[in-house]
Order: sequence, then C-alpha cells, then structure tokens
Amino acid sequence: MDAKLPLRRGRRLMTLLAALLLVPGLLAGPAHATPAPVAPAPLAPLDQSAVLGQVTPGLVDINTTLDYQSAVGAGTGIVLDAGGEVLTNNHVIEGATGITATSLANGRTYPVDVIGYDRTNDIAVVRLRGASDLPVAALGTSSGIAVGDPIAAIGNAGGAGGAPSFSPGNITQLGASVRASDESGGGTRELSDLIRVAADVRPGDSGGPLVNAAGQVVGVNVAATLTYRMGNVHGGEGFAIPIDRALGIANAIRSGGGAGVHMGDTAFIGVGIADANDGGPAGAVVRQVLPDTAARGVGLAPGDVITSVDGMAINAAADLSNVMDAHHPGDTITLSWVDREGNPRTAPVVLGAGPVG
Repeated sequence: MDAKLPLRRGRRLMTLLAALLLVPGLLAGPAHATPAPVAPAPLAPLDQSAVLGQVTPGLVDINTTLDYQSAVGAGTGIVLDAGGEVLTNNHVIEGATGITATSLANGRTYPVDVIGYDRTNDIAVVRLRGASDLPVAALGTSSGIAVGDPIAAIGNAGGAGGAPSFSPGNITQLGASVRASDESGGGTRELSDLIRVAADVRPGDSGGPLVNAAGQVVGVNVAATLTYRMGNVHGGEGFAIPIDRALGIANAIRSGGGAGVHMGDTAFIGVGIADANDGGPAGAVVRQVLPDTAARGVGLAPGDVITSVDGMAINAAADLSNVMDAHHPGDTITLSWVDREGNPRTAPVVLGAGPVG
C-alpha cells in the first residue's frame, strides 16, 4: 500500500497519507485501495469516556519547529517512564530543530531531548527534560489481537492540543504493509507487519496509541489513508505498529542502541533531498543547500545528484538518510555526486550536527 505519514510540511501535522495496499500474492496494478480480508462482524464499540479516562494521563502532545523548512509540526507520544521517557514515531520528530511536549496529565510543557530513533521502523524515544512523577501509559500486548476486535486510535488530531481525539473502529487486517511518503515529497519508506484499522486516523495522531476495549495500548498509530471504502462504509482508515514490536525497539533505544538504531546527535551534510527523477542518474537529488554547511563548502548545488558515500551506492533519498544514521557529527565521509552539467565529482566532507531523525 502507498501511504503518507500522519505529517504535513508548512503547518506540519503528522499523518501518513496511505494510498495503495500491497497484499501478498497480488500483482501490482492501478493505484487503488485493495480491500482487506473479509472481517467477522465487529464487536461492540469502545466506551469513549471510560477509555479516555484511562488512557489520557499517559499521553503527551508533541510540537516541533522545523527551521529549515520554515514549518511546524504536531504529533503524540506515549509515556513509558515516570521520569519522562516517551515513545513516538520517528517521523513526528524528523527534521525538527526544536521539540516540546505537553503532558495531558499535568498540563506542563517540557523541552524534549531525543534519546534515539529507528528510521526504518519509524520509532523514536524522547525524554521530557525535568519531568517527574508522570503517569505511565497502560500497555497491553499485540500478540492476542484479532481481525474484528474493537479499537480506538487516540491522539492529537489536527495538532490543536488539549483534549485528545478519539477515533473508534475495528481491526480489519494484521500483517499489513504500506509504502509511506510524506507530503513534502522527500522520498518513500516501506512499513510492514502493521495493524490495519477501520478508524478515522488523522493528522496529529502519529505516535499516539491504538487501544483495545480495556484501554490498553496495543499499537502505535503510524499511517493513514484519508478515505477508504469497505462495502457501503466510507471514512478514514489507519495503520499502527504492533506495540510488542514498538516496545522491543524502544527498549533497545533505552538500553543504548541496537541494529538499525541511531543514538545521539544526527549527522548532517546540509542538504534537502528527494528521490531522483526517471531518466537521470540514480541517487538523491539535491533540492536545497543550506548556508554555512559542509555541502555548501564542497560546492553542492540544487539539481546535483548524490550517487555514493564512501563507495556505497546511493539509489534514493532514503539510502542517504540510512547511511547518515551510521555516522555522527565530526565524521569524515567521501561524497560522490553528479553535478547539473553531468560531471562526476567527489570530495571529502566533515559531517556537522543537524535536525533530529
């Protein structure tokens, strides 16, 4: 499935816009939503008041500033620790130059430090600086969920903050896969083994909980289609990362790292990138070169295409991001690119510190 991360540049609200579901065994065809397997009759919907009463204290609203994009963003976080460790999506904080979080339990707003993130699985753990005695979210397990189970997606829909949004529905598929992109056009990413739900997941819900009838977190909202059709039902549709997998990644981050996890400051060349267009060299096309950065120093310009780092091929924008995750500020890399006139160029680059995620 093609999707978009509950996220938006400009007034950057987090929401994956999902478009084409890739169902195993089906050939790729025209871009349209593919129906999920037929679900049993859904059970009774959740009690909104009771569920929100249990879930709300363990949530935070996350707000970001993205100076390089002249934008702001909003998302949701799930409190893991009374001292302020919070689980969210990587794309909620990605590109941020400043992050704050507001506890829904006490109304206080805290500056946020990023502990680490896993870009591939779209998971991040952040810490609310100076927080203490926060209520911890009631975590369930995703191991026993089934198609037809009633659920609700809870979050910061619209980025307005305050009382959380509540979008009830039911599970329509387990093990779903999506191809996700954000509205800035900065490339796509593949997300798999997701919970697919018939619920109106909206911008701002990213990083928030998907909860069961007992008010326990069974997933982390990550993607949404803005419209879907199932039989005669029209509305929103969403996807969530199973909480068991999300917690496994979060605990690796909290323990100091692991495969695919980046800890600490993000390495930065100083460019905005996108996937290269068909017909040109494969790589990450440079859309923007920021002043006073290594990229400006070696002569990179908009329209150039980055093709390799340290001899490792860069075939898409995501490849360059993944390579940067293996580095830290101060590292020196050998960068190769094709300039706008088609000339190959190579130069050593000392990486700086950049926006998170």
